[in-house]
Amino acid sequence: MNTLKTTVLLAALTGLLIVIGKSLGGQSGMMIAFVMAVVMNFSSYWFSDKIVLAMHRAKPVDQGSAPELHRMVQELSVAAQIPMPRLYVIEDAAANAFATGRNPQHAVIAVTTGILDVLDRNELKGVLAHEMGHVMNRDILIGSIAATMAGAISMLANMAQWALMFGGGRRDDDERGGNSLALISTMIVAPMAAALIQMAISRSREFIADATGARLMLDPKPLASALRKLEAASRRGHLGASPATAHLFIVNPLRGGSLKSLFSTHPPTEERVRRLLAMDQTSLTLTV
Repeated sequence: MNTLKTTVLLAALTGLLIVIGKSLGGQSGMMIAFVMAVVMNFSSYWFSDKIVLAMHRAKPVDQGSAPELHRMVQELSVAAQIPMPRLYVIEDAAANAFATGRNPQHAVIAVTTGILDVLDRNELKGVLAHEMGHVMNRDILIGSIAATMAGAISMLANMAQWALMFGGGRRDDDERGGNSLALISTMIVAPMAAALIQMAISRSREFIADATGARLMLDPKPLASALRKLEAASRRGHLGASPATAHLFIVNPLRGGSLKSLFSTHPPTEERVRRLLAMDQTSLTLTV
């Protein structure tokens, strides 16, 4: 299913880039956009993890620089029977974490310095187990590709804005008017398309990763407690994240009004906690 979703998203990106390219520069713009789409498809598959880590200025850590963090992830990797992900730390007071990479053999888990301060050891391990759940369920590729795609679409929206400001490729009045309408449409539709692409990453993946993390821990309470703390912390301070990568994090790093809630990529934290605490001993049996 995730392979199908990845293919559909890559096809959607190609089509959207071509349409926007045509609105920006006619036939030549469409050809440039097609080449750009091919490059984006390739880079988002092979290098999406590096792109996302660079966007957040994440720094790698090893056993020597973060021994306790390394030990926890190593223990979880053994329980999950998958290779140990590489570890990165983001210098940010906001408390959050995410996983990225194209498969379990190339997985990365990144945490903020803020989350290391807010959570106790057991809660932090619960969060790491959740991120390990994303790796085990093989949905980190599609999340990473979506982040790259949303960033590209946002860039195109900015290009349309600048093109409109500088005349949108002045030709005769009728053609200029039509081109301006196309640019305005791009400015409006492109960010909405980016949000819809993120929503294509089903919010159920967070519930599934929660359940997988609880099974790895053999206890849902540490993750439930961590989610409550992270939700409270997110109301006090926001991560320096962009809408393009918001869906990757364990809790939504962005807060806003009703429109942002409408396009939220995360299910309500209280519902996640409720489901975790409703897990019985039978449902905590881990199958790998």
